[in-house]
Amino acid sequence: MSDLPATAEIVIIGGGVMGASTAYHLARRGLKNIVLLERGSFLGQGATSKCAGGVRHQFATEVNIRLSLASLQMLDEFQAELDQVIDVRRCGYLFMLTREEDVAAFRANVALQHSLGVATEWLSGDEVRRRVPLLVAPDALAGTFYGRDGLADPNGVVMGYAKAARRLGVKIFTSVEVTGLTIVSGQVRGVQTTAGYISTQIVVNAAGPWAGHIGTMAGVNLPIRPLRRQILTTTPLPAVPSDFPFVIDFAQSLYFHREGGGLLTGMSNPHEAWGFDESVDEDWEATHMEAAVKRLPLLEQAGRVSHWAGLYEVTPDAHPIIGRTPVDNFYVCAGFSGHGFMHGPVCGKLMMELIWGGRADTVDITALALERFGEGKEIQEYNVV
Repeated sequence: MSDLPATAEIVIIGGGVMGASTAYHLARRGLKNIVLLERGSFLGQGATSKCAGGVRHQFATEVNIRLSLASLQMLDEFQAELDQVIDVRRCGYLFMLTREEDVAAFRANVALQHSLGVATEWLSGDEVRRRVPLLVAPDALAGTFYGRDGLADPNGVVMGYAKAARRLGVKIFTSVEVTGLTIVSGQVRGVQTTAGYISTQIVVNAAGPWAGHIGTMAGVNLPIRPLRRQILTTTPLPAVPSDFPFVIDFAQSLYFHREGGGLLTGMSNPHEAWGFDESVDEDWEATHMEAAVKRLPLLEQAGRVSHWAGLYEVTPDAHPIIGRTPVDNFYVCAGFSGHGFMHGPVCGKLMMELIWGGRADTVDITALALERFGEGKEIQEYNVV
């Protein structure tokens, strides 16, 4: 590609929500000569485009809740700031609990959420059944609901950040894959790509499921592994009310939310093997739909409109890695373990703060440093779907 620059101040690897948000926030702060590289033919067509679009405050650790508080506020202001519609829908998240151990864990989680200003409601099993009468849920012991959780459009968020970044001078290239990094005396010096070489002093690894591979190029071990998850959408179901929440049957990692006139549903396969396979597993889809119909019999009346698979980028404690690495000026913002889209706005801002000012101020992300894995300081996220 002849217009790939020979030099850049900052190279961002990955054109999903993390990369686009980082590029925008760096450019907005006034940094120049920024290059964003995306291996796919379109921005956001990797993990970001294949997620369910959920945004929630209901997490089990302080850092994740604080990331949500900051990021979801930014989503509320997104259209006014960036002139991009992202279809924020505050339908609420309802976690249905069917195991005693989950009831105990979620009671503690709700107490933490309340202490941070998130007014999650505690529901009895009967209240869960009354709240969502379409569910067959005789086994529901309890539940949690927060009405300011909901949905947003992943593609709209990526496009909004990318368009604004371009206006601010960021050079964005698609169909360009990074094939190597040049490290000299422990510091990044350049990026080799399928379109040529870029000399640079700063690299941000926002490559999502491929972040571990990029880390290896720099000689940095990032414990981030790809894991397939899949989703399908249905034909219209007029009986589904407009206020139907994002429902999660937590024990089964089974979920539903309104999508157009129908539903979007997914269920995590606990036996899925690590890897980059993004084909739809038809056998698992059959297992998923059997469980889904038992829980929501209305699905028997629906046809399938679409189905797809995508990749989670998973760390050992289901928290991201955000910050510096042992290679000077080689930063990482990846490993979100299924909840990256919702934290993309604030994490791009945090990367800007780290690069520009040397520390993240908007949210304290000390707990998300790479070093935690070597120091026995992992912080396990319980609310993973």
